Amino acid sequence: MDSSAEASSLAQGLRIVRLVVDREKRGRQLLGVSQLSAELGMDQSRVSRLTQELCDLGLLERVDRGPFRTGPRFFSLAASLNTGWVREAKPELESLVSALGLRARLSVRDGYRAILLRASSNDAGLGGFVAPGMVTPVWCTGAGRALLWDHDLPALELLLRDVNFIGVGGPGAAHSIDELWGLLARDVARGYITSDGEFEHDIVELAVPVRDAGGNILAALSVLGRRAEVSDDTAGIAAVLRGAADRLGSLAAAG
Repeated sequence: MDSSAEASSLAQGLRIVRLVVDREKRGRQLLGVSQLSAELGMDQSRVSRLTQELCDLGLLERVDRGPFRTGPRFFSLAASLNTGWVREAKPELESLVSALGLRARLSVRDGYRAILLRASSNDAGLGGFVAPGMVTPVWCTGAGRALLWDHDLPALELLLRDVNFIGVGGPGAAHSIDELWGLLARDVARGYITSDGEFEHDIVELAVPVRDAGGNILAALSVLGRRAEVSDDTAGIAAVLRGAADRLGSLAAAG
């Protein structure tokens, strides 16, 4: 998928979720497809497709073709944002911006999707669609591969058996499970993920997993920038990332 089209879909999907949430919070009448379309000034067929995808993700739900309301995944995501270590991620993200001059993100996994929990303050300026709840594929993003760090090949095959790789991601994206496994094995061996042009053209993303006290992966911490902005010292950037990830993991264990 072209990254600009992906960005547009994400932005429009988030507008729909925000409108539904706002109406529920205010106790106002809930809306169906045609009303959402009119309220947002979007094509009805596009609203229909996006709301179906949002329902599939669990961010919205609809009973018997009635109006849309927020779904269970939205509430679990909201709850995770109130977890202490996730709140504390904000200063860690800003510290990464200060130290590295790159955008910084914290993401979690939902099946074969990576969901953005927090983004640094300099991220939204480069794309208005970047907001908590943004969904990206795990197989062609740095954060996504960091979330797959502990998967072996059989686990990857089980997770991604129904995924259509063709047409998704940027020029460097994997087009098969075998290609993904090769990238993952390469990155795990050197201790950090490098994604170069795999989701957005000319964007390099470095990522590491955030682990709890038991060693389980809680999230992925990543930094992104244009290729010219990312120095040749990727190992040094990764070391800074790992330090931040370790601190977040310690906070999670303490909470």
